[in-house]
Amino acid sequence: MRNPWLAAPFVDSVSELSKRLALAHDRVISDRQQVRGVRQVVQESWERSLRLRLDPATANPELALDDDDLREYRKSHPLSFALPVVHKLLTRHAFDSGLIVAVGDESGRLLWIDGDRALRRRAEGMLFVEGADWSEGRVGTSAPGTALALDHGIQIQRAEHFNRIVHPWSCTAVPVHDPETGGVIGVIDITGSDEAVAPHTLPLIEATVAAVEAELRIRRLDDLSRRPAPRSSSRPRSLPLDLVLNSLGRDHATLEVGGRSLELSRRHAEILTLLAWHPDGLAADQLADLVYESDGYRDTLRAEMVRLRKVVEAFAPELTPTSRPYRLGRPLDLDANRVLAFLEKGAHRVALAAYRGPVLPGSVSPGIEEIRHEVSSRLRAALLAYAAVDTLLSYARTDEAAYDSEVWKTCLMLLPARSPKRAGVVSRIEHIEAELGTLHG
Repeated sequence: MRNPWLAAPFVDSVSELSKRLALAHDRVISDRQQVRGVRQVVQESWERSLRLRLDPATANPELALDDDDLREYRKSHPLSFALPVVHKLLTRHAFDSGLIVAVGDESGRLLWIDGDRALRRRAEGMLFVEGADWSEGRVGTSAPGTALALDHGIQIQRAEHFNRIVHPWSCTAVPVHDPETGGVIGVIDITGSDEAVAPHTLPLIEATVAAVEAELRIRRLDDLSRRPAPRSSSRPRSLPLDLVLNSLGRDHATLEVGGRSLELSRRHAEILTLLAWHPDGLAADQLADLVYESDGYRDTLRAEMVRLRKVVEAFAPELTPTSRPYRLGRPLDLDANRVLAFLEKGAHRVALAAYRGPVLPGSVSPGIEEIRHEVSSRLRAALLAYAAVDTLLSYARTDEAAYDSEVWKTCLMLLPARSPKRAGVVSRIEHIEAELGTLHG
């Protein structure tokens, strides 16, 4: 598609082009005056758009990739491997929320779009389609393009868009980075009504991007671990590998590093979980009190630590615990801490997806019971207070909340009056009350 500034037949002189640029500038200023307190980041983006001679009155996205090119390009793009993560955390919820989820490349070309079907058909009117170029250099201020231009997440609401045809829409976007090089490889965007720029939307996409980058890192490490060892005698370059301890919803935690996994005994899982939860270390008496149900087990703990060191040293030597105090050799990423980190960011849907159940549910160690209670109660409290109703309903259907009448009653209160889901929720509340009545009768 040719630049409309140069394609118009009556633009035949520099002076005429200057007049049109001045007219475009006046249009943008007029739009700006209609928006109270225009943010500086938006103003600067508008000014960049004007310097690029973009017309705010003309939709100008370019269909940069035809069907065949798009199909081949998507197959080789690194974000294709992370689409299941995006679907699980964002896309499958977009259908009920009336939103569109778009994934683009580092140049702003939209590669995958999914979500509310009616909204997607409307978006086609402004060429917000797969294969279209929505970079800031092509369409001016928009969430996907401006997020890439600034290399950080941004929300653009209605008239903040440079182009008038996009003014009915709002959007939030966050760039995705290559976990090894740190370079930008794409962008994830949510587009729709004002719900697309709700306060929780930006942290939700940021958390999704973090999950996508983690998935890419794991896949990269897994690929490296499967490659045959080089025959060269030179010493291979060591890569910093993430160490992860998965303790949620399982009695025998697994330690994972570089595509390898080690299932731990229950006692070793308890000790590593406690040390990961207390990264500054624990004295021998403190750790013994947290591991064992009664006093006087310090010597037993010492013998257990000897066995644990041998196991860890064989699998991940850099993690081997030290003593005085007992402390891990390097940070260990505990899956329970990830859940709490997502909650702190307001990414309730992502936190719930990461919560696979209570911490080491079969453990009776006092310290594990404390961690289990804290993670579970903080998740429940955050979801009850702040989560969207669909997220809260997903939580209500877990084993942990199946008989939590407060959770179900909160879902009922949050559901719209005509929601077809209300009947099922009412039925569940009646069942819970009947069961509790039988128990108390």
